[in-house]
Amino acid sequence: MRVPVVQHRTLRRRARRRSVLWGGGEVLVTVGVVLLLLVVHQLWWTNRQARAAADRQVHALEREWEGSGTPTPPGGPASGDARSGGRGGDEESRPVPGGEPAPGRAATPSRGTHPAYAILTIPRLDLRVPVAEGIRKADVLDLGYAGHYPGTQQPGQAGNFALAGHRNTHGEPFRHLDRLRRGDRVLVETATAVYAYTVDRTLARTSPRDSGVLRPVPASLVHPGRGYREPGYYLTLTTCTPAYSSAYRLVVWGKLTSVGLR
Repeated sequence: MRVPVVQHRTLRRRARRRSVLWGGGEVLVTVGVVLLLLVVHQLWWTNRQARAAADRQVHALEREWEGSGTPTPPGGPASGDARSGGRGGDEESRPVPGGEPAPGRAATPSRGTHPAYAILTIPRLDLRVPVAEGIRKADVLDLGYAGHYPGTQQPGQAGNFALAGHRNTHGEPFRHLDRLRRGDRVLVETATAVYAYTVDRTLARTSPRDSGVLRPVPASLVHPGRGYREPGYYLTLTTCTPAYSSAYRLVVWGKLTSVGLR
């Protein structure tokens, strides 16, 4: 009977191979756990933090406005109706004579104790978030706010009041912006007034560099014929599309239909 002979070099090679494979497996498991934690942080924790911060900001603005003692004129919107998404109807706010928007008192960015100066309410999306000046991620968007594009008009002003918001992570306030339909109401509350806009048009996809959608008379430069031709009182909402990507922009447009003074 022949007895097999195994050299020490062969044993050492096998031991090294097992050690390398075992070490590689540990590295892969560790990397997988780290990636999983990062995904959980981005998709869950940032949303939790941002939504909590945005809710606190909304409540702070409400307390500030209630404490200002500004009376609501007869025929103006009841605060409860406005905060529930304005489901009371247009008859509870000052109608625009002849169907044309009245300028009212335009909002100006807050210089007080709060970074936000308005509240955006979209009843169809069950959304109520603060609006702050600027579209920087760290200062505005990552806090779960809607950010006002610098250089565009303020609520109630003639021209284009344009806002941006995250679609995924950091509160994702505009996650379901694609669900808005023609005729849906969008409310913008400030310290002095409640501006009701009505969704009019949607641009499902355009380039991030399509600056035409932010002009005073918004019209796409990438998709000719999409947008408006006449001056008016417009609202523009923008977010990334498709979901979990920033390759394109989704745009929703609305028109000012009524103003209720506080």
